[in-house]
Amino acid sequence: MTIEFASSARSTVGLEWEVMLADPATGDLVGRAPELLTALEAQSAPERHTVTGELLTNTIEVTSGIGTTVADAVADIGAAIDAVRRATDPAGIELLSAGSHPFAQWFHQRVTDKTRYRKLIERTQWWGRNMMIWGIHVHIGVEDRAKVLPIVGALTSYLPHLQALAASSPYWAGERTGYASNRALVFQQLPTAGLPWALESWTEFERYVDDMTRTGVMSDASEIRWDIRPAPRWGTIEVRACDGMSTLGELASVAALTQSLVEFFSRELDEGRALPMLPAWFHRENKWRAARYGLDADVIVDRAGSQVPVREHLDAVVDDLMPIARDLRCADELAGVHSILSEGASYERQLAAAHHADGDLRAVVHHLIDEFRNGPAAPLPD
Repeated sequence: MTIEFASSARSTVGLEWEVMLADPATGDLVGRAPELLTALEAQSAPERHTVTGELLTNTIEVTSGIGTTVADAVADIGAAIDAVRRATDPAGIELLSAGSHPFAQWFHQRVTDKTRYRKLIERTQWWGRNMMIWGIHVHIGVEDRAKVLPIVGALTSYLPHLQALAASSPYWAGERTGYASNRALVFQQLPTAGLPWALESWTEFERYVDDMTRTGVMSDASEIRWDIRPAPRWGTIEVRACDGMSTLGELASVAALTQSLVEFFSRELDEGRALPMLPAWFHRENKWRAARYGLDADVIVDRAGSQVPVREHLDAVVDDLMPIARDLRCADELAGVHSILSEGASYERQLAAAHHADGDLRAVVHHLIDEFRNGPAAPLPD
């Protein structure tokens, strides 16, 4: 099997943001995406083409165009959200994003009426019906497909950093899970989801896709659901590990970190240097630690098993990447990572909101709605 990798300019950025639709009074999810998409079509605004439905009718996905900079892609997302609000505000629908909804139940949700979604649910059954998860996808352009698999492998070592930074799913169906990102462990139950295989060449990737399609696991490469995957159709590497970001500013920061890492690895390859790879068992442990402990995780950073606090390591990584970020014109967005580390990730803010509301998870939903509209509030006192 031959898989073409589309031509793409180096280190361009594309973003996808999965967004929940909620009732402003109850905070519960509402399955009104079909109605909303019809209203967007009636607007005839150009942004209507960048908003689509998803697996569940309680969700829309907002996408950017191909941006030269993170700011370009974020501006596209912001314009699309503005267009969505022109439809949702009059209709009494609120928007929010996180890796999970604090208390919604799967059996109240409706699956979007599309063949591919019906097939997914038919195959995956209980796990598929429980996919009440929301995430972001960050696409970074790669100009040479020979670089793709080495960069995917190296970037996997930073998956726990990205996952911890974006963690926003501490609750599941009304329960505090004890995990910063419960979504990370739910999502990997789907076929072809989870950590990427350690493939070393494009030929090996083609062989993998051929094996999976011949045996009926998937119909084509677009059904690979790895946390980090090649996206041949777009000529990108796509990072899918992150929970839904609660604010546009935090989305920009995670995108800048991802873009800067990919560009760093690309420069290393240009200089003829091999990219560092961790053993698969360390990747697996790091993913679990980031899901469980979020920014309080200790991550394994080398083959010797050295461990460092992920907060501390993220601070150092951001400082090391800052010259590259300046070249990419995303230094301000990358600096936002420091703000998340100091002020708290979404999962920490959600836990604080619940604490100050005596455990009422409706307050957490309203906190997320407010953040999505206005950005993070000042930290709550202990």
